[in-house]
Amino acid sequence: MAIVNATDQTFAAETNEGVVLVDFWAPWCGPCKMIAPVLEELDSEIAGKAKIVKVDVDENQETAGKFGVMSIPTLIVLKDGEAVDKVVGFQPKEALAELLAKHA
Repeated sequence: MAIVNATDQTFAAETNEGVVLVDFWAPWCGPCKMIAPVLEELDSEIAGKAKIVKVDVDENQETAGKFGVMSIPTLIVLKDGEAVDKVVGFQPKEALAELLAKHA
């Protein structure tokens, strides 16, 4: 399953069922660029168990505001559309895998 880029308009439809890891990011953010390949690797390992959705905070301020995103990258785990966990800053792949496993 490929990583999905969601907008304010498509966010609810992309995240309303199952376990979803949402990456709030921006193109100018250094740590966001560092975590992108980690998320790509993780996506191939969790295929079928969880979904990864990216939200550009500059272009989708409504969604970022709804989740209280103050710094990026912020990664929020949603389960059936409800936020169940949150981490801020760069995380290694193993930490993100554990985070998702707790809610799978």
